[in-house]
Amino acid sequence: MPLRPAAAALLLVLALPSAGTSQAARTRAADSLAARVTALADEYVREFVARFPERAEGNGLSVARHDGLSDNSLAAGRAWDARVDAWAAAAARMDGGALWGRPEWVTFGMLREALEAARGRRVCRQELWPVSQLAGWQADFAELAGTQPVGTPELREQALARWRRVPRFLDTEVANLREGVRLGYTTPRRNVELVIGQLDALLATPTEESPFYDPARRDSAPEFRAAWRALLETQLAPAVRRYRDYLRDEYRAAAREAAGVSANPDGAACYRALFRGNTTLDRAPEETAELGRARVARNRAEAEALGREAYGTGDLSAVLARIRADSSTRFGSRDELLAFSRDAVARGRAAAPRWFRTLPRAEVEIQPHPAFLEQSAADQYSPAAVDGSRPAVYRINLYRPEQKPRAVAEVTAFHETYPGHHLQIGLAQELPGAHDLASLVFSGAFVEGWARYSEALAEEMGLYTVPGARITRRIWPARGMVVDPGIHVMGWTREQAVRYIMEAGRGREEAESMVDRIAVLPGQLTAYDTGGLEIFALRERAERELGAKFDVRDFHDAVLGRGAVTLPMLREAVDRWIASRK
Repeated sequence: MPLRPAAAALLLVLALPSAGTSQAARTRAADSLAARVTALADEYVREFVARFPERAEGNGLSVARHDGLSDNSLAAGRAWDARVDAWAAAAARMDGGALWGRPEWVTFGMLREALEAARGRRVCRQELWPVSQLAGWQADFAELAGTQPVGTPELREQALARWRRVPRFLDTEVANLREGVRLGYTTPRRNVELVIGQLDALLATPTEESPFYDPARRDSAPEFRAAWRALLETQLAPAVRRYRDYLRDEYRAAAREAAGVSANPDGAACYRALFRGNTTLDRAPEETAELGRARVARNRAEAEALGREAYGTGDLSAVLARIRADSSTRFGSRDELLAFSRDAVARGRAAAPRWFRTLPRAEVEIQPHPAFLEQSAADQYSPAAVDGSRPAVYRINLYRPEQKPRAVAEVTAFHETYPGHHLQIGLAQELPGAHDLASLVFSGAFVEGWARYSEALAEEMGLYTVPGARITRRIWPARGMVVDPGIHVMGWTREQAVRYIMEAGRGREEAESMVDRIAVLPGQLTAYDTGGLEIFALRERAERELGAKFDVRDFHDAVLGRGAVTLPMLREAVDRWIASRK
C-alpha cells in the first residue's frame, strides 16, 4: 500500500541523519586513507633522498644539504629492495580508488606503480651492467657539477665532501662490473667502446676546462678554487683513469657482442619488465611492434600526401632526398644551430597561451652539451628546481651542426620545451597539493607521450617554419615501437635495425647512434609513441563525444592537471572529464 504523504515525509526526515552519518563516515574513512597514503609517500621520499641524494636533487627536489652521494654497493641495493618490498606490501592493503578527486589519488597510484615496476626490474640486474654513453655516471656527474651549489663557506665544504666520495663510487662500479661478468650480465661491447672514448676525451681535457671544474668556475674564493683543483687532479682523475683502464683492458673483451638485452640471463623477462617500467603497461613486445607498424603506415601515408602537395611527388624517398639536398635546410655553424633553437623555443612560448590556460612559471635555458659528450649525447631536458633556485635546461648537441637538418632541430625544440617537456613538467611541478613524490616518480610514457603529441600540436599551432618540417615530424614516430623490441627480443641484427631507422630519412651515422641508444636503454624508445597514441586516442574520443562542447584548452587541462600519471590513470581521468562535460 502506498504511504500517505505525511508518513512519507516523516520517513524521509527520520532517514536524513542516517544518510548524513553514512556520508560523514565515508569522508572520515577517506581522510584516514589519505593520511596513510601521505605518510607512506613521505617515508618513501625521505628514504629516497637519503639513499640517492644527488638523484633527488637532479630531479628538482629541494634538499637540505648538498654533500651526499648514492651508495652504489650491492649490499646497499639489497637493503633498498627490502624497503621497497615493505612499502609495496603496505600499499597493497590500501584501496586507492576511494581517493578519487583528491591529490592523494595521484600520490597513491604513482607510488604503487613505482614500487611494482622497481620490483619487476630486479630480474634485469642492471646494477651489474651500468656502462652507458647516455646515462652513465660520467654524464650524470657532469650535470651534477653544473648544479652543485657553491658560494658560501658551508656550501663549499658540502661540495668538497660530496666529490671526495666520487672515487669510492667509481671503484665500487668496477667491483659491480666484475660481479656482472662473473654472473653473465654485461653491457654491449659497442657501448663500452663509446664510453671508453668519452673517458679518454675527459682525461685529456685540461682541469680548468673540464665540466667537473664547473663549481670552481662559479665561485670566486681562491682557496676553494685551489682545493677543488687539487681534488680533481689528485683524487678524481686517478679514479676515472682506473675505471677507464678496467673498461679498456678487461671489461671490453668480456662484454657481450649482441645489442639486445635477451643476450643477458632472463633477458626476455627483463625486457618485458623494462617495457612496463617505461610505459606503465604490461604488454607483449610483439603487440607493441604491431601497433607501431600500423602507426608507421598511417604516418607514411600522411607524409606522402604532404610530399605530393609540397614537392609534386608522393615518392617519400625522393622527397627526403630533396629535403636533405637543400643546403638552406642545414646549419653553417654551432652558433647558428643554437640561435635557431632558441628562436624556436621563444616562438613556442609566445604561442602557448592560445592553447593552454596556464603556463609554468619556471624559465627554460638552452645550453650545449659539454664537449666530451658531444659525439654520443642526445638533446635532453632537465627540470627546474622546485624551489626556483635554478631554471630548467634544454641541453642541445652542437656536434657537426652542418649535418643536422633544420627540420629536425625545429621538431626537437618543440618536443623538449613548448609545448612539450618544459610546459608539461613545469606545470606538474607547480600543481597545488602535489606531493614531493611527483618529482621522483612519474610515467615515462606520459612524459614522452606528451612530447610526441606536442610535435603534432606544434603543427596545429602554426609553429613550423622550415620546409619539410611537417613531413619530417611524421617520418620517425612509432618506429621506436618496432625497432626497440626488434633489437631486444625479436632477433634483429644491428644492420637490420640501422636500415629500418634510415628508412625514416636518418643518415647512417645517426641511425648507428640510435641503435647504440636503444642497446643501453631497453624499452625506453617505446614510451614515446605508446604514450602519444594514448593521448591522440583520448583527444579523438573527446572531440567525437563532446562535439561543439570540446575546447582544446580544457582537454589539455584534463590531461596535464594531475601530473605525469600512469596511462591507465590518465585514461580514467579523461573519461571522467568527458562524462562531466556531457
